[in-house]
Amino acid sequence: MNEFYIALGANLPSGEGSPKRTLLAALERIERAGISVASVSPFYQTPCFPAGNGPDYVNAAAKLSSDLTPERMLERLHEIEAHFGRERKERWGMRTLDLDLIAAGDAILPNRKTFEQWRSLPPETQRSTAPTELILPHPRLQDRAFVLVPLRDIAADWRHPVLNCTVKEMCTALAPEALAEIVVLET
Repeated sequence: MNEFYIALGANLPSGEGSPKRTLLAALERIERAGISVASVSPFYQTPCFPAGNGPDYVNAAAKLSSDLTPERMLERLHEIEAHFGRERKERWGMRTLDLDLIAAGDAILPNRKTFEQWRSLPPETQRSTAPTELILPHPRLQDRAFVLVPLRDIAADWRHPVLNCTVKEMCTALAPEALAEIVVLET
């Protein structure tokens, strides 16, 4: 079995209702697709990224287990997003559902050189350019409190295979004001 970490997010309602309800329904659909959901973080309210680009998000992280390859897992996640009305029109735009494949165990895909190229892209290029192949771990995982805080709840000791830091260490390295923006939602 392969181990995967995903980040879940939504800031627009879907046919299921509110963003929180959409995330819950997406987790159910992942299970129905034959993918084991081993653990799920609490849900968090997080500011839209980039700032001012829409309503706040509901974010979470989940650990999945499956025999799928990372590429096939990404395809499945995209199929589930589409089921909930996700349209890929604008990079970093508002969305009904975002299922980001963050890591597949300690895999570095497609290779370390390509990973480093994507990780070092300037911010203005990141906003307008998307990779055509799967890059793992997610190249900006270490920069995003809205991913790291939920991930810390379920995988604090997972170690980034390139940066050689745990999720807990990456969270600690973030600016305190970035961490303060991530607020756990009441259940």
